[in-house]
Amino acid sequence: MGRLGLIAGGGDLPLQIARHCEESGRPLFVVRLRGFADSHMEAFPGETVGLAEVGRCIRVLKAAGCEAVCLAGNVARPDFAALKPDFRGMAMLPRLVLEARKGDDALLRAVLDEFRKEGFTIEGAHEARSDLVLGAGPLGRHVPSPGDLADVRRAFDIARRIGELDIGQGAVVCDGLVLAVEAQEGTDAMLRRVAEEVAPALRGEAGRRRGVLAKAPKPIQETRVDLPTLGPATVRGAARAGLAGIAGEAGRTLVLERDAVIALADELGLFVLGVEAP
Repeated sequence: MGRLGLIAGGGDLPLQIARHCEESGRPLFVVRLRGFADSHMEAFPGETVGLAEVGRCIRVLKAAGCEAVCLAGNVARPDFAALKPDFRGMAMLPRLVLEARKGDDALLRAVLDEFRKEGFTIEGAHEARSDLVLGAGPLGRHVPSPGDLADVRRAFDIARRIGELDIGQGAVVCDGLVLAVEAQEGTDAMLRRVAEEVAPALRGEAGRRRGVLAKAPKPIQETRVDLPTLGPATVRGAARAGLAGIAGEAGRTLVLERDAVIALADELGLFVLGVEAP
C-alpha cells in the first residue's frame, strides 16, 4: 500500500483512519488542518497547515512521498474574507467562493480537483478503512417495528430530497411527520433541537420510543468525502430525542466506534439499521 496523506479535520474519523494505518503497517502522513484537527492527531507524523495554504499542503504531501490523499473529519465552512491563503490558495480563492455558493459538495469537488491535478489518488474514508462501513440489516439486538420502517422510508425520502439541493444528509420523522431536517448545524445539533424544541406529544420518550433518524449521502455527492457518519454521540442524541432508532444507507454510511455504538443502542433500546438504497 502506498503512503496515505490524511488531511485531518476535527472529530474521531481521522483518528480511526490513522490508527488503522498504524495497525495495518500502512505508511501515513497527516496534514493537520489548523483550528480544526484535534490535538491527538499530533501523535502521528505530519505537519500543521492552514486551511487556505493549498500550495504548502501539496508540497508537504509530495515531500512525504504520499501517493493517495484522504480528506476526513469536520471542517466548518470558512469565512473566506478571514482566510490567509498562500500563493496557490490565493489563485484558487475566486473559484472556491463561486463553488461555495452552489453548496458544500461543489466546494469539496473543487478542492479535490487540485489534488487530482497534482497526481494524487483520492481515497475515501470508506476505502481507507472499509470496516467502518455500515452493512445491510440491524446492528445490535433491537429491530424496527412495521411502524418504524414506515418512518424510515419517509425519513430517507426527505433526506434524499434535501440532499438533491445540497442542504444536508439527515431527517427525523415520527409517525410520518417530519420533525427536523439537517442543514449546516449538523446531526448532533439537529437531534438536540428535536429533544429541546419539539413538543413531547409529537415525538417519543424513553418509555415509549417513536420516530427515526435517517442519514443518506446526497445524490449529487462526491462519495470519497463527507459520507454520512454515525457514532456513540448520534445514538445518545437520538435517545434524548425519544427516537426508536437510526437508519443509514448500507455501504455508504460510516460507523465510528462500532462496538460502543452497538452496546449503547442495546442499552438505551434503539435500533441501528443499514438499509439498501433503492
